[in-house]
Amino acid sequence: MTGLSVKHSCAIPVVSHPTGSVYEIITARIIAELGRGVVPWRRPWSAKLPVNLISQKEYRGLNVLTLGSQGYPSRFWLTFNQATKLGGRIRRGEHASPVIYWNIGEEREYTTGEGETRVSKPFLLRYSNVFNLSQTEGIDLPESALQETRTNNPIEECERIVAGMPHRPTVEQSDKAWYAPGRDVVGMPSIGLFRSSEEFYSTFFHELTHSTGHKSRVGREGFESLQSFGSESYSREELVAEVGAAMLCGVTGIENRTIENSVAYLKTWIERLKSDSRLIVGAASAAQRAADYILGHDGGAA
Repeated sequence: MTGLSVKHSCAIPVVSHPTGSVYEIITARIIAELGRGVVPWRRPWSAKLPVNLISQKEYRGLNVLTLGSQGYPSRFWLTFNQATKLGGRIRRGEHASPVIYWNIGEEREYTTGEGETRVSKPFLLRYSNVFNLSQTEGIDLPESALQETRTNNPIEECERIVAGMPHRPTVEQSDKAWYAPGRDVVGMPSIGLFRSSEEFYSTFFHELTHSTGHKSRVGREGFESLQSFGSESYSREELVAEVGAAMLCGVTGIENRTIENSVAYLKTWIERLKSDSRLIVGAASAAQRAADYILGHDGGAA
């Protein structure tokens, strides 16, 4: 260890410490925070229900799954005609998504087999095609009408690290953050869905750290055969990914905005393993190799 105080709260400037020293400082801070208790972990992004742009009504039932799971950055959807009425158009090559609804007809009387007169309303299952607002162009609406915007700007140093990662996995937009080893693909929600830019990059670094376990990069023992969610092997991989993310946040100087949530997340996995914070030391070793690989340092090579 470096001997620096782990209670020091200033951001770590990239130019002031060698990378190895930053790793050690972040590991020491994590251990210290674990020792004094942390707030419960919270998911750093929000996933609001899909809404029709014109009616402002939330979609319900199966529509929530079919629309919300596609990973579009906007929660708002509209039909072709609705887009046209707003002076916009659907971008070339975009595909519609179906939504289902019940069409309730007018009341009508009918006579039962016993001769009784009753009243009923016909319910017919219908569907229509809608497009996400991000699939359109030329629609100019005030921010107040959208009620969804959160301004999170890219952080240059973080963007440099993401763009410069050697052999980076494919990245696609999703409503959740994940890494799929079989396809070697990272899924990430839009930056505007996060509570802050820093939380976006912390989450992105977490998933990129997972991807270094792939045999085409650093590789990690047992990574190709990870067991189910909550298992010991899965829990240990989550520790590596989150420590790696914390180290990269330290390198970019944003860890003070993210470390509390990271420590709370780590604590949930340590508790699953029924052990103590010394597990972080082992995870830190693997995380250092992962972070070095993402940064393009020779130390990350397998």
